[in-house]
Amino acid sequence: MVKNNIIIFEFNSLYQILFEIRDHFSFEINNYNIKNIEKANLRNSIILSKITHKDFFTEKMKLSKNKVIFLSEKEDKSNYLNDYINIIFPFDIKDLIEKINIFLIKNKYSDQSNIKILDYILDLNSRIISKEDKKISLKLTEKEIDIILFLKNNKKPQKVSILQNIVWGYSSDLETHTVETHIYRLRKKISEKFNDENFILSNDEGYSIK
Repeated sequence: MVKNNIIIFEFNSLYQILFEIRDHFSFEINNYNIKNIEKANLRNSIILSKITHKDFFTEKMKLSKNKVIFLSEKEDKSNYLNDYINIIFPFDIKDLIEKINIFLIKNKYSDQSNIKILDYILDLNSRIISKEDKKISLKLTEKEIDIILFLKNNKKPQKVSILQNIVWGYSSDLETHTVETHIYRLRKKISEKFNDENFILSNDEGYSIK
């Protein structure tokens, strides 16, 4: 199986850390700097860089169609790229890998309409989930899709704190009940539309989709 390609740009210390544990990844990592970035296959890669390089990518590299993950010391909501996520310092390497994996899942299916999840079909383009016969469908929010994809990609139940950090991206003003409220509403929507109480399971260990 061909692995996804992650380009780490002008962030040698992070590359060294990830290089040591690269055998555990579902993706390849490559290290580039300002001098050799032109040699990289940017079209089929995801960029991982510091927020300080955003102008380089948006103006000089013109990567509006590429996926970019920026790391910064504070939240940045400016709309300078079509598809990016912003990760706040300090961060846990394990959490960073989870965020990359979620990004890769969305990237993998971005041009596809059918993602099978249990007895459902999830369409990322229209943000609609439906039964396999597609007779009944439900419109989802972007955050609800992120929750579903994250739980789908993890075999073990995930605690609220993990969802808060990975799916939302930790910020001091986000309270845990915000996560719980989102999941409650999502489960309620699924239950009311499809009469399904078991799409997202919940126990003492957290939430899961099995």
